[in-house]
Amino acid sequence: MAVFDLRRKFEPMIRRLFHFYSRFARGMTMGVRALVLDPDDRIFLVKHSYVDGWHLPGGGVEVGETVLDSLARELMEEGLIEIIGAPVLHGVFFSRGVSKRDHVVVYVVRSYRQQRMPEPNSEIVACGFFAMSELPPDTTLGTRNRIAEVFDGRVLIPDWR
Repeated sequence: MAVFDLRRKFEPMIRRLFHFYSRFARGMTMGVRALVLDPDDRIFLVKHSYVDGWHLPGGGVEVGETVLDSLARELMEEGLIEIIGAPVLHGVFFSRGVSKRDHVVVYVVRSYRQQRMPEPNSEIVACGFFAMSELPPDTTLGTRNRIAEVFDGRVLIPDWR
């Protein structure tokens, strides 16, 4: 069985353990994600090895790290994307599907530099820019909702779904 298959199999249990630990170590967990848009308004998405579907790039904000520092770190790690202009805050969402104390901050990033696409690795098995009309079929609902909020002017849903 491949490593990413094992990660996907055990990811729900690992996530619950992490959030159980976080209940005592932290009052709240916070993540950050970005709608990175190229000049043609195509959206950068990533596919993780440990969870199904295509997602906006991002991850957890570490202790002692600002949200913007976390955003910059995660975009570099997942997409070799360097932010060169101020990201625009899109919203803050309650991620009750993960835990009762998790929130996700979403930014829109239009000003960045990416020298090349990253090679697949143990965390990110695929990534790319997609037109809104050509999103992969297994793009997650939360990702689709954030995209619709930005492009279609839909009202923000306060929950990450």
